[in-house]
Amino acid sequence: MYKEDIELAKKVRLNAHSPYNKYKVGAVLRCKNNKIYTGCNIDNFGIQSICAERVAFLKAISEGEKEFECITIVGSFENEEPNKECIPCGYCRQFMSEFTDDNFKIYTIDNEYTLKELLPNNFNL
Repeated sequence: MYKEDIELAKKVRLNAHSPYNKYKVGAVLRCKNNKIYTGCNIDNFGIQSICAERVAFLKAISEGEKEFECITIVGSFENEEPNKECIPCGYCRQFMSEFTDDNFKIYTIDNEYTLKELLPNNFNL
């Protein structure tokens, strides 16, 4: 499953809109019912860009999903093959904590993390 999700994230990454920073990210969010939702980053000239992770979550949540198993993320500059680790930004980590628990798995091309490892002190009460 992990390798399949990496390959799918690489494909989804190609849909990214990143004309300014040229960095393309793809994400595959797997729900506990094994449904998957994908996302790519969508940049714009202003401050309202959105990361691939949140795109995948928003698609899933808007379709009624509430239970999430893991997310797989790949990223690289547009003319490079994704081969380095790409981890969620702080905003995405906090966003994910609203909808998952500390044991939520985050996979990258090289590693596996739990949300607790990447966000040891979230702001949720």
